[in-house]
Amino acid sequence: MVRVMATGVFDLLHPGHIHYLSEAKRLGDELVVVVARDSTAERLKHRPIVPEEQRLEMVAALKPVDRAVLGHEGNIYDILTEIRPDVIALGYDQVHDEAKIQEEARKRGLTSTKVVRLPKFVSDLDGTRKIIARVAEYYALRAKLEGVGDAEPQPRRRNA
Repeated sequence: MVRVMATGVFDLLHPGHIHYLSEAKRLGDELVVVVARDSTAERLKHRPIVPEEQRLEMVAALKPVDRAVLGHEGNIYDILTEIRPDVIALGYDQVHDEAKIQEEARKRGLTSTKVVRLPKFVSDLDGTRKIIARVAEYYALRAKLEGVGDAEPQPRRRNA
């Protein structure tokens, strides 16, 4: 059995996440996803909008995912010893260095672990920042049209 490990923050799930995890699953038989802790995400990327326990629950519910776990506080590579992946799948835009990951795996006795960088996926809303920008544009337009500073969208009402 080939165990694949994928990692990420997975804040505001979007089509890019689904593509990443689906492609990772194709690399083996079992997909284990490591969801970054809030503290790790804040230190390495950005402060998550969605708390870690909720991000973990959402990722675990996705079809390609066999198991989802929270990452470790501190050294992000310590999880390798627990999961013992045969393949580590990286998203095209993840800043991790393949050679560094390979070195860290070897240090932990994982001499046959491979690191694979997955291809780019392009979609209208394929990233958390794109989603946030779209929401900001929407609220800015609503505010401009209504002449109100922080306009909330008005729900459409059905005729009774």
